[in-house]
Amino acid sequence: MKVIFLHHSSFYVELEHTILIFDYFQGNRVNGFQFGGEIPPIDTAKSCYVFASHRHQDHFDMDNLKLAGQYPNVRFVFSKDCKMSRNFLIKHGYGETAADQITYTAPERSYEIGDIKIKTLASTDAGVAFCVEAEGKQIYHAGDLHWWYWEGVGDLVNGRMERGYKHAMRRIADIHFDLAFVPLDPRQGKDAFKGIDYFMKHIDADHVFPMHMWQDYSLITAYKKRTNNDYFLSRIVDITKENEVFKF
Repeated sequence: MKVIFLHHSSFYVELEHTILIFDYFQGNRVNGFQFGGEIPPIDTAKSCYVFASHRHQDHFDMDNLKLAGQYPNVRFVFSKDCKMSRNFLIKHGYGETAADQITYTAPERSYEIGDIKIKTLASTDAGVAFCVEAEGKQIYHAGDLHWWYWEGVGDLVNGRMERGYKHAMRRIADIHFDLAFVPLDPRQGKDAFKGIDYFMKHIDADHVFPMHMWQDYSLITAYKKRTNNDYFLSRIVDITKENEVFKF
């Protein structure tokens, strides 16, 4: 199993017969940032699934649909807030092929698409989180499902975020994940560790990739310094750069 951290919350997962691409967007889409991740050449013999957890510009890029014209085995799995009409896609040059290969997903539903099974969770921000079963592997991608806690917004908003996040975690507490991609956002300051810390303590996952770090990978080291539990630490993957490759 190979994982490539492309950038931000974008990951490329390659299994024996299946490729999964999560929340990829081209590097110049977000003002003030230049991301350098690139999708590698896709093995046309493998089934490929391209996910978008929601339509924020740092998670969704409509140009990913161009892959439909290049690879015969590509399917798109988008949150329903990314929905585009067939006429809109044709008008913008993506063609009917792309339209036929999109499945739009709603929160807290289950889907079987091609050879994979998908369970969605409701995000605390927008769209969904994905739990994907492929070739016997269980993979979690949070999207923007996270324990968002912001100074100054008030207890009502922060309390709602906490309850929503813990509710979602209870829905997956009985799943063993081989891979998990979980937000660790530096913009939250001293509260940045709330979400990933709760995930680590309540969800069983072999390899946990922090994401949504806005190119500040120092948070991983800072988080790991909070504990001396070797098993706990061994599950957290150290990301140091874009296009970094991991093999398990």
